[in-house]
Amino acid sequence: MRGALGGPRVLLRRLREVVAEPASAQERLDKIVVLIAANMVAEVCSVYVLRVDGTLELYATEGLNRQAVHITVMRSDEGLVGLVASEAAPINLSDAQAHPAFSYRPETGEEIYHSFLGVPILRAGNTLGVLVVQNRARRTYSEEEVEALQTTAMVLAEMIASGELLTLAEPGAEPAVRRPVHVTGAALTDSIALGHVVLHEPRVVITNFIADDVQKELRRLRSAVQTLRAELDLMLESGEVAEGGEHRDVLEAYRMFAHDRGWVHKLEEAVLTGLTAEAAVERVQSDTRARMLRQTDPYLRERLHDFDDLAHRLQRQLLGYDHAPTRDKLPEHAIIVARSMGPAALLDYDRNRLRGLVLEEGGPNSHVTIVARALGIAAVGEVPNATGLVDPGDAIIVDGAAGDVHIRPSPDMEGAYVERVRLRARRQLQFLSLRDRPCVTKDGQPVALMINAGLMVDLPHVAEAGAAGVGLFRTELQFMVAAQFPRTSEQLALYRSVLDAAGGKPVVFRTLDIGGDKVLPYMRNLEEENPALGWRAIRLGLDRPGLLRSQVRAMLRAAAGRELRIMFPLVAAVQEFDEAKSLVERELTHLRRHGHKLPDRVEIGSMVEVPSLLYQLDELLERVDFLSVGSNDLIQFLYAADRSNTRVANRFDQLSIPVLRALKLIADKAHAHGKPLTLCGEIASKPLGALALIGIGYRALSLLPSAVGPVKAMLLELDAAKAERLIVPLIKRPHSGASIRAKLTAFAESEGLPL
Repeated sequence: MRGALGGPRVLLRRLREVVAEPASAQERLDKIVVLIAANMVAEVCSVYVLRVDGTLELYATEGLNRQAVHITVMRSDEGLVGLVASEAAPINLSDAQAHPAFSYRPETGEEIYHSFLGVPILRAGNTLGVLVVQNRARRTYSEEEVEALQTTAMVLAEMIASGELLTLAEPGAEPAVRRPVHVTGAALTDSIALGHVVLHEPRVVITNFIADDVQKELRRLRSAVQTLRAELDLMLESGEVAEGGEHRDVLEAYRMFAHDRGWVHKLEEAVLTGLTAEAAVERVQSDTRARMLRQTDPYLRERLHDFDDLAHRLQRQLLGYDHAPTRDKLPEHAIIVARSMGPAALLDYDRNRLRGLVLEEGGPNSHVTIVARALGIAAVGEVPNATGLVDPGDAIIVDGAAGDVHIRPSPDMEGAYVERVRLRARRQLQFLSLRDRPCVTKDGQPVALMINAGLMVDLPHVAEAGAAGVGLFRTELQFMVAAQFPRTSEQLALYRSVLDAAGGKPVVFRTLDIGGDKVLPYMRNLEEENPALGWRAIRLGLDRPGLLRSQVRAMLRAAAGRELRIMFPLVAAVQEFDEAKSLVERELTHLRRHGHKLPDRVEIGSMVEVPSLLYQLDELLERVDFLSVGSNDLIQFLYAADRSNTRVANRFDQLSIPVLRALKLIADKAHAHGKPLTLCGEIASKPLGALALIGIGYRALSLLPSAVGPVKAMLLELDAAKAERLIVPLIKRPHSGASIRAKLTAFAESEGLPL
């Protein structure tokens, strides 16, 4: 290393000695900058720490005016130091004063120094500060010197992250590593939780950063890389992924990166600076994460996850850890933070201690979100770098209703949320007092409020909420949380348990709505241009009748001696319903022939969620025993706008006139044919949406369990006839596609309806 006395390995060994000495934080920092300056033959070495207020403070220096320590403070975008911090990348200049970003601070006395090398102090991709060396002579620092300074910065990052520097800071100017952080993601559940962070995939804890024997560390690294590559090859050749699909694509990406010579070369270079193999992986991945988090290209940001996973696997390989995340006993009020998670993994946690979930991935319609709602926990998804922003045990608030996540919240913020939770609890007690009251509007119109469910954990909500039954039981969730295709006997056991738990109240079983974007982990994934409009639900069931028949047979046997309601999803044509219904009749004949006890009554219905059915309602209603409107899909198909796509989801309103006209058409046709009609979808789970539905003729709604109380409270105060007199004329008159939300809100306020 040009001009260095002993090189980076000697520096790291001496740093280890300094860090181990009994001394104050300031004394230790002062010795560190002297050591670095001497080792790199630099006339200046300075440490700047990022503060909670977003500024950078000079914490230690060798060569600049020491009176400037804790006095010099600059914005995080000010000067060359600010540029290093904001870009999270090294800056190496032979004449710093010629750079347009150079900022002169007279108290430091740095005007006599020309060459400048600054590197970010990074941890988990987050900038904690900046480490700088300077010289009077105009020179460009070598690549080896840059590498050495980056390695040294890693040791400083751990010192800052430990909280050791908190004793040096004034209130309000503490190091940013422990600062309160507020991030916003996608609101997934209507709940709030306060608790402490538990990482779904715990970080590998590195206790030894500095190598005693560099050649030994190189051998360890190369051996671990070879083992990792062999493991990936073996997984790709196994029967589970050999057929193709999403899992194979992910593993192929891992293998490509694992064989990338540039990545391995960076790891080896980091080891050669004096780091242990696992610390080298940590340093390279932290640099990669910092760079890629600043990319705007979504493809490049997605590749960050691949590199994160690969680095995590390699570290666990080096330290001999099992790759599977642990499921140790949770602390009280646990909030799980994860990059992504399957529904089965969430069910593995202790439900009595689990309070919330924060995901980097996972939107409102993901499988894990459905399970989170069933568990009644607060959940927020699509939070960038969530796992990099937290440490295990951090205090955290998850506002699933607003999509807000507060990490290490201030006492005032925590107090405000505690009060909100108390208020919600008081409201829940008020709703609980309504549980046993019949749901009848003020003018005597009975309304059946049922719940949407999909797992056994949902069923207690029927009694807790005083619901009239289960208006939609999503049978696919059993398949999503299973490691392999559930046998007919397993399905039978679930359906029988559901009917038992419902206590005689009606349950509507929807047959499998899988395929498209709902890919089972053990099912081959077919690439489709538009999966929501692809090979899914009843289409898949009719093309693979063995799958549908086994499910129907399990339902029929589970309901022996009881009433059974079966509903088919995504029916687009009457002929599809006819085919599916005939399959049920064949299964009934089969069971009858083999002497099985049959249900006392079987009712067969259809979901209305494809717009083509709006023009086949008379034909369909002659065939069905009941109808259920799947408003979520119907509305997005009407507007050709994916409700999970934030760029287009807000381009229409569920309470727009076209939507309400379509929903009223279905209600009018069902009433004319004398067939029961239910609506299950998000619009029904909001009091204002339920108000609109009652006004256009709906008298049975299937809701989120948490929505039964608020909707019932509104309905008990509602004059349904008044609502009809307001809404029907509004949706009949000529319009421009406008929403009636404002008029409904004004009506609710004038009537004193709780919303």
